[in-house]
Amino acid sequence: MEIDEVMATEIDLSERWAGLRKLLSTNGPCQDPMFEANEGLFDAIQNVSILVIGAGGLGCELLKDLAMSGYKNIAVIDMDTIDLSNLNRQFLFRSSDIGRPKAVVAAEFINKRVPGCTVTPHYCKIQDFDADFYKGFNLVICGLDSVVARRWINGMLVGLLEYSEDGTLNQGSITPIIDGGTEGFKGNARVIMPGLTACIECNLDLFPKQINFPLCTLAETPRLPQHCIEYIKLIVWTNEKPFGADVSIDGDDPQHIQWIFEQASARAQLYGILGVTYRLTQGVIKHIIPAVASTNAVIAAMCAAEVIKVITFCYKPMNNYTIFNDSQGIYTYTFEAEKKDDCPSCSQKPVIIKCELNLTLQEFIDSIKEDERLQLKSPGLTTMVDNKNKTLYIPNIPSLEKATKTNLTKSLQELKLTYGQVINVTDSISPKPIILVIQQS
Repeated sequence: MEIDEVMATEIDLSERWAGLRKLLSTNGPCQDPMFEANEGLFDAIQNVSILVIGAGGLGCELLKDLAMSGYKNIAVIDMDTIDLSNLNRQFLFRSSDIGRPKAVVAAEFINKRVPGCTVTPHYCKIQDFDADFYKGFNLVICGLDSVVARRWINGMLVGLLEYSEDGTLNQGSITPIIDGGTEGFKGNARVIMPGLTACIECNLDLFPKQINFPLCTLAETPRLPQHCIEYIKLIVWTNEKPFGADVSIDGDDPQHIQWIFEQASARAQLYGILGVTYRLTQGVIKHIIPAVASTNAVIAAMCAAEVIKVITFCYKPMNNYTIFNDSQGIYTYTFEAEKKDDCPSCSQKPVIIKCELNLTLQEFIDSIKEDERLQLKSPGLTTMVDNKNKTLYIPNIPSLEKATKTNLTKSLQELKLTYGQVINVTDSISPKPIILVIQQS
């Protein structure tokens, strides 16, 4: 019988969650001290509201696992559409779905396959929603392939935390994050309690570093298809500005990828290099590593198990980062990623920047972009001078960038900045401003 025929048959739900019901209604030696076995607990958890971010290889597995665990209130956000290359591992999609939004198709499939479960799709960016939207969820679970997106949602949920006047965290304001990630045969899962445990920003060094090719190799002696793609991305795009002077490369814009693909193919042909494809081009631009379906399944299962623990307290959640590798046998290890006291996101402390006031604003911006603690993309800076708001520099908004560009060549001293100066930094990596304080080096 075909799977689509099975979907159409009536399903007996009476015993579907018998095991989970028994787990939640029985005390055991390994349970969390806060857990109280209750026969009605399963019925209660069905009403929690869960947000899944990402409906790709990992996201499809997560949606299936959550729906089959009895959760009825699920929302999913994804900004991508389905293409042919997705079908070998993103099992909620069919060839007839090519070109349609992943979030919409995934929701339709789950809603049809699991009676009583309602998955609400959002075909957009996570940045399209404000704080009120994210306050509506009891838990957020991430199946992302982007560090920037992880940092943004981390900043949003950290920004929702509430503190009393004496600095005590209101734990009722915490929205737990379950984060999963896969790279080929490797994967990881982690549990984040914003404000209590290590957040994404606390451990940026755990994410793989981007591979950078020497410019001389890209320009003079390319040997790999990736060299040709990087050359177009770093040099030709900047020089030719194919979509306008103020337009940066968007890895999710098919027109941008197509233009880079065509230019890289022409360059590869000049040097007799084979292997430049549209899919490889998008992978290089977005730093995508080929996915393996079995790894997605394992990591999604880990994440789904942690959701049950966090919501019901039936067992203590992992503490707090698990790595998985099945490239040569199976290896897994759990360790505690440490919370940083000076984390720019969750510590409530400003980041100390040591420098001299004779630096130009451009040099100052370059230095904070290179700071390993911050890893900023395109920062905008504002401050207070003489008790008045002062905009130092705002990029990416043409009118504001034009008005503040002259400040880039001025020294910090000329801009009337002093040691102890507090600077507010906005950046695409987080909706939450980062606070810097200048100190003498």
